[in-house]
Amino acid sequence: MSGSGREAGTRGAATTDPAAAVDEFLRHLSDERQLSPNTVDAYRRDLGDLSEFLTDYYGTPDWHWGHVDRLTLRSFMGWGTRKGLARRTLARKLSGVRTFFRFLHIEGQLDGNPARALRAPRRERHLPGHLGRGGIDRVFALAESEAAENTLKGTRTLLSLELLYGSGLRLAELHGLDVGRIDPVGERARVTGKGRKERIVPLTGSSIVALRRYQPRREETGASPSRGPLMVNPRGERLSRRSVQKDVRNLLQRAGEAEGISVHSLRHSFATHLLDSGADLMAVKELLGHVSLSTTQIYTHTSKERLRRIYRDAHPRS
Repeated sequence: MSGSGREAGTRGAATTDPAAAVDEFLRHLSDERQLSPNTVDAYRRDLGDLSEFLTDYYGTPDWHWGHVDRLTLRSFMGWGTRKGLARRTLARKLSGVRTFFRFLHIEGQLDGNPARALRAPRRERHLPGHLGRGGIDRVFALAESEAAENTLKGTRTLLSLELLYGSGLRLAELHGLDVGRIDPVGERARVTGKGRKERIVPLTGSSIVALRRYQPRREETGASPSRGPLMVNPRGERLSRRSVQKDVRNLLQRAGEAEGISVHSLRHSFATHLLDSGADLMAVKELLGHVSLSTTQIYTHTSKERLRRIYRDAHPRS
């Protein structure tokens, strides 16, 4: 063990079982902070990676969180880089580790937070994939034609597209949406986003039409017309997230729009097209349910890239 590790080992947490501390932290995230199961699982995986690294770094499974110092965590970040992890992934892992050590410090299990002053790698800026207006038109033309056959799957897929693109929903938000949270008269819905935060989203007129087309097929499954999950399978049970994703993805492929495009790209398209049409950035932020404006600002880069492309193609001296 390094000299810094031995010195750090005199901290109060030296007698704490590492796995027990992680379990206590995850319970805190789930029960007290009420984070989603997916978010808790992400913390579990990141701390599992850190534990795997520390066992190798110290050369023994007999280590404790009090052994860990800033140099050790810098080595962990280097380990992630050598494994080929993207800077965005490393930054997320560091954020999770920092939250974990802050928890141990607040709980009195550590004298300080060794990750507090550690600088995260600068994130790469990737323009999110999105569909152009023509691509959106082709996707919805195909979805409309299949919904006209009046099947559960066809009407359900059209409604999924309308909500993902028309209201900018995340896949998880669509999957968790219940009938009772939709107000067709007020043309709005109440959705639960990241961190179990609720927001009101507007519904387009075409979403309302798609909803009315889908409702009879939904009720034929035995699902209640006024409560329960919106997206159901033939047994009237909540449709799995994977099935929602598969239905939409298959339609994108058949419309010839799947190259570099995911289900989440419909949400990106929603934001990009609003900004292209002059929508206020703060309004788009609220519609998307972003906590930070900087998260929304990446869509302004997407719009600027579109303007540059138009300029290069159109200006004779570009």
